[in-house]
Amino acid sequence: MNTQAATTHAPIASSFAAPTLANGDDAGKLLLRVAIGVLVLLHGIFKLSAGVGFIGGMLAKAGLPGGLAYLVYVGEIVAPLLLIAGFWTRAAAAVVVVNMLFAFGLVHMGDFFALTKQGGWALELQGLYLFGALAVVLLGAGRFSVGGTTGRWN
Repeated sequence: MNTQAATTHAPIASSFAAPTLANGDDAGKLLLRVAIGVLVLLHGIFKLSAGVGFIGGMLAKAGLPGGLAYLVYVGEIVAPLLLIAGFWTRAAAAVVVVNMLFAFGLVHMGDFFALTKQGGWALELQGLYLFGALAVVLLGAGRFSVGGTTGRWN
């Protein structure tokens, strides 16, 4: 009888532990999504008022069409809003990754191996955006999202 009691209680105890871990994972995904989304979105809002002319100039200098500069609005406004909402999350995060790779290539290559006076990487903020978005691509949106966990792109 003691053996039977032990086996009936074990599945109950393990079923209580799993949702707590999942909630923590989902809360972490939410925090990461919202942090990356808001921080990148602020750059996009600035570009709405200042324009993307300087990006067009850098693209032209690199031999690319200057009109591609308008894609920065997709990478810094549309994609971050989708990240925050948790809709098409993996695709939106991938757009942010591509946006950051272009930022590295066009704007920040001169500082790629540079360190600050405090010893940190000169591009640590841009690196955090890049690798944070890459983490969201790999992790997905989590349960606390508009798209939920069932969508292919969440």
